[in-house]
Amino acid sequence: MRGKHRERHRTGNIGWLRAAVLGANDGLLSTASLVLGVAAAHGTRSAILIAGVAGLVAGSMSMAAGEYVSVHSQADAEKADLAREKLELETNVAGEHRELAAIYVARGLDPALAKTVAAQLMAHDALGAHARDELGISESFMARPIQAAFSSAGAFAAGAAAPLVVTALAPESELILFVATTSLIFLAALGALAARSGGAPVGPGALRVTFWGALAMGLTTGVGALFGTTV
Repeated sequence: MRGKHRERHRTGNIGWLRAAVLGANDGLLSTASLVLGVAAAHGTRSAILIAGVAGLVAGSMSMAAGEYVSVHSQADAEKADLAREKLELETNVAGEHRELAAIYVARGLDPALAKTVAAQLMAHDALGAHARDELGISESFMARPIQAAFSSAGAFAAGAAAPLVVTALAPESELILFVATTSLIFLAALGALAARSGGAPVGPGALRVTFWGALAMGLTTGVGALFGTTV
């Protein structure tokens, strides 16, 4: 007996993976930079940890709020489009059928077949067919503001926790070296993970994230050192 063949496509992972990697990357990089800046200004370990934890909380809440507002706006737009489409289906069924059939013709179907497909899909779920093929809205990809807010905040906090753990455990005399090194390793791993899951080359993905992370941490460390000697 032959089993069912199910194709696996990487594009289905891109949305959630991109959000998770970006959130973790932001948390890791911003917190590591903050830790390095305070450490370069000759802050004590407790002061560095307090600043880092404050950055984690503030960053997580900022990410959650921003994501919620953004995705909620998208959800509102989707609801408005669906309400408008529902009204059009109630008042102009023939016109909506022609519109859906025209979409299928544009995609390559024979006009007669397109009319038949449109009629059958509308008989099954008219609003669903128009939402998917006319508006580009599907149940799997509909905006979910609360889920997006929690996911974004969680990813940021997970990334921010890494440099804080290193800060708590590293020798105080070598804290900057330990935090910078481990953070660059974590950033490279995040870049490689995103690239691999998306089917892209791992090396360039890891290199891009590492380069910009090193630049950000270097600038922040320099600012901390400068103000630590002048303030």
